[in-house]
Amino acid sequence: MTAPHVPFDPFGEPGPAGRAHAGLDELRELHPAFRSTGGRGFWVLTRYADILAAFQDPETFSNRAIAVIDPDPPYQWIPIMLDPPLHTTWRRLLRPLFTPASAAALRERITRHCVALIDGLVGRNSCDFVTDFARLYPTTIFLELVGLPVERLGEFLAWEYAILHPPPSGAGRAEAMAAVMACFTELIQDRRTHPRDDLISAATAFTIDGRPVTDDELLQLCILLFLAGLDTVAAQLSYSFWHLARHDADRARITADPSVIPDAIEELLRVYALPLPARKLTTDVDLHGCPMKAGDMVMLPLAMATRDPRAVPAASTVDFDRPPTKHLAFGAGPHRCLGAHLARLELQIALREWHARIPDYGIAPGAQPLEHASLVLGLDTLPLSW
Repeated sequence: MTAPHVPFDPFGEPGPAGRAHAGLDELRELHPAFRSTGGRGFWVLTRYADILAAFQDPETFSNRAIAVIDPDPPYQWIPIMLDPPLHTTWRRLLRPLFTPASAAALRERITRHCVALIDGLVGRNSCDFVTDFARLYPTTIFLELVGLPVERLGEFLAWEYAILHPPPSGAGRAEAMAAVMACFTELIQDRRTHPRDDLISAATAFTIDGRPVTDDELLQLCILLFLAGLDTVAAQLSYSFWHLARHDADRARITADPSVIPDAIEELLRVYALPLPARKLTTDVDLHGCPMKAGDMVMLPLAMATRDPRAVPAASTVDFDRPPTKHLAFGAGPHRCLGAHLARLELQIALREWHARIPDYGIAPGAQPLEHASLVLGLDTLPLSW
């Protein structure tokens, strides 16, 4: 049996919104696993059961590398690029900062910020949702959480976009990463000397196996928080509102009965799962006739798992009344997303406050929302009018 080879490129040019998820669905139904012929080449697992098993087996599917475009990274973002047992130590230290209670303590602050953004848009009767709301909302919350001045919002937005969505040439990515590292290096030094009530100050007091946490470890933690916490929430908001703008009944239901919002969030997370994470094999594995070798990269697209009809009936359909599913939108296993509680809270507040103020909206006439395919799927534009 010959392993299928597919010209699969998740890093292509922007295209019409919805194309990426539909393309992943098509590939999943054609192949349970395949070899991508793009770039250096990598394997892709496409079915829920196999992707879940990989996440739950860090001994075989190592987190030493998490992006197919970077199989030998010179960095080690903490804690996502650590394997047990060191990963377990870091998770134990970080978990108290990301509990449901710690997220709930931010509810009032997040709500005030969300309402202020929406109130600034109501009278305009139109906006680009991605630029005017989705990217601003979580980034400001992140800056407050780690203790950076909100006045630097514009800088962080520019750095984030240059790092996560560079042009094919990669122009600007290295410069943006250097700027982020310099910013966080300065922040860490300041918090060691002048601790405050923020996440970085709390992290400076960590001890790892009996020794104080180092500045480099704190820097790698800060970079992960920056990259993981900004783009994902913005992208999830954008896909959620893209769906609601095109499905009047779902939008009307959220407006009429906000109590449905938590269930709606779970279903939107499942249908529009975003990340295309990868793992590095530590040993040879043969799955579905694919001879994967130690050192190979294996992509585990979350949307392929969450939309797998073998795991969920009518999986590509949004159904707010669907019984709870064990979706993998936040991953699974020891590296399941630490920020899931905060992300859910941000999403719930956004849907509640937006529909209380702008209940009836749609895609602007003649507009074509665009999405990018990258390590995290997301929309580049979402023109709305009301």
